[in-house]
Amino acid sequence: MCLLICMLMAAVSVSAQADKIVGTYKVVRNGVTSKVKIFKYNDGYRAQVAWVDNLKKADGTIRLDEKNPDKNKRNVRADQIVLIDKVTYDADDKEWSNGKIYDPTNGKTYKVKLWFDSDKVLKMRGYVGIFYDTSEWTKIQ
Repeated sequence: MCLLICMLMAAVSVSAQADKIVGTYKVVRNGVTSKVKIFKYNDGYRAQVAWVDNLKKADGTIRLDEKNPDKNKRNVRADQIVLIDKVTYDADDKEWSNGKIYDPTNGKTYKVKLWFDSDKVLKMRGYVGIFYDTSEWTKIQ
């Protein structure tokens, strides 16, 4: 009985660690500020843009995901783009990985891993082979 209770407590602890990623983040990339929400989705976690400071172009039209290789997604508003999908938590490495990150500035998708540098700073690394780019997202909620 004690072993069962200990196993359940360990599983709850890992789940709580995994859910630490859930929240809203301030992201500044290429001079553009946005807010990104990370939430549970299916068997992992997803990050989706919730707000972007340059939603409208100079002509007043809404920015869309025009560079998406999937033609069906090119009409998605810039404040609704899914950036990260299907990441799962690895308790041993204390990071989220095995998913993909989409870069709407170039329409490309990369492998991704995320980890906390501090309580409020989430590091995100998109990579292909030995090439990578790392950025920081600041948790605001």
